[in-house]
Amino acid sequence: MIIDTLTRGELYFGLGPRFKAAFEYLLKTDLATLADGKYELEGDKLRAIAMRYESRLHENGEWEAHRKYADLQYIVEGAELIGVAVKGRLREEPYDEASDCLVLTGDCDDFVTVRAGDFAIFWPGEAHKPCLAVDAPAPVRKVVLKIACE
Repeated sequence: MIIDTLTRGELYFGLGPRFKAAFEYLLKTDLATLADGKYELEGDKLRAIAMRYESRLHENGEWEAHRKYADLQYIVEGAELIGVAVKGRLREEPYDEASDCLVLTGDCDDFVTVRAGDFAIFWPGEAHKPCLAVDAPAPVRKVVLKIACE
């Protein structure tokens, strides 16, 4: 997991050409006016998902991990908590290959706060519980980049 601000995004170009393309997209796109939806940037190797939602209470969140893709989650507006856990401490549900989503269940009390201008990267296999309210549910605008790692 990596947590940082987009103003330092160029430091992460060295993670590989897809990460460089992902950070360049975030740095060059007017994300405040980007319509919600999916954007194919490099076919199934790199795509962006723009979304708006109300952050939710911890008990209403869902643990997830991925096998093929890293998540680069960038907060455009608002703030959220993201739960983090060692995947082995959670119980695995059946993996959905089509969505590359492994739903996990269990409890963990470790969180990071991600605010407007911040991003978090979750590597394949890293359990995370996104979209959680910092204090109370509030509007969030986020762009998630799915970056193929295989």
